[in-house]
Amino acid sequence: MSLLAEQRREVIVEQVRTRGAVRVSELADHLGVSEMTVRRDLDVLARRRLVDKVHGGATAVGEHTTSEPGFAAKSVCELEEKDAIAAAAAELVTPGAAIGLSAGTTTWRLAQLLAAVPRLTVVTNSVAVADAFHTGGADGRGTTVILTGGVRTPSEALVGPVAITALRSLNLETVFLGVHGMSAAAGFSTPNLTERDTNRALIESGSRLVVVADHTKWGTVGISTIAELSEADVLVTDSGLADADRAVLEGEVDHVIIARPGR
Repeated sequence: MSLLAEQRREVIVEQVRTRGAVRVSELADHLGVSEMTVRRDLDVLARRRLVDKVHGGATAVGEHTTSEPGFAAKSVCELEEKDAIAAAAAELVTPGAAIGLSAGTTTWRLAQLLAAVPRLTVVTNSVAVADAFHTGGADGRGTTVILTGGVRTPSEALVGPVAITALRSLNLETVFLGVHGMSAAAGFSTPNLTERDTNRALIESGSRLVVVADHTKWGTVGISTIAELSEADVLVTDSGLADADRAVLEGEVDHVIIARPGR
């Protein structure tokens, strides 16, 4: 595909608006240009406020506290960071444990690693997370996966009264929670009010809360607070977090683990 610069940028904007987020490598393949050319185009579009440039790609602009990107859109963002966070979080799980995993792309990456841990009992309100265990061969390792019912959200979470009722009857060792945003004022938050109630039930079912959130979540505020920062026993984030922001989190959370992508 041979396009002039402005034509390329129109295609990029349309891809981002349609999908919510795109990777630089995907745009380069689609447009038949180098990744460097795509990055320069994204710089131009970001200055025009037509896209938001993120590590490895771009996302749609103008997201409000109630907007909820789809699972596919979020799954292409901060891949290296999410993989590093997932690897660090997986070290907190021992064979035979009973754990809970919320919906989310970071918990989904975590699930792919935990599929190798034997004899787990896993409770989740995410179809994608449950599938990760089955496709990863967890069935053959004596793992039991319990999927709550509920109404599906854009982030592939199952939420609502059915999910809440199921979660309130359980006693889990550790709950791993993915979040839309985190801040000093709003704590850990979500853009979906119903998902907030379901996540609260999941948190309350566990003895330990581990929040998994990459550095881009800092400063993002969803319309509803799931939990205060101080409610997390452990936060696993990545080295992209600014020192000042890390200091705030370390003042509230008992244990902050910094995962380093590429290591």
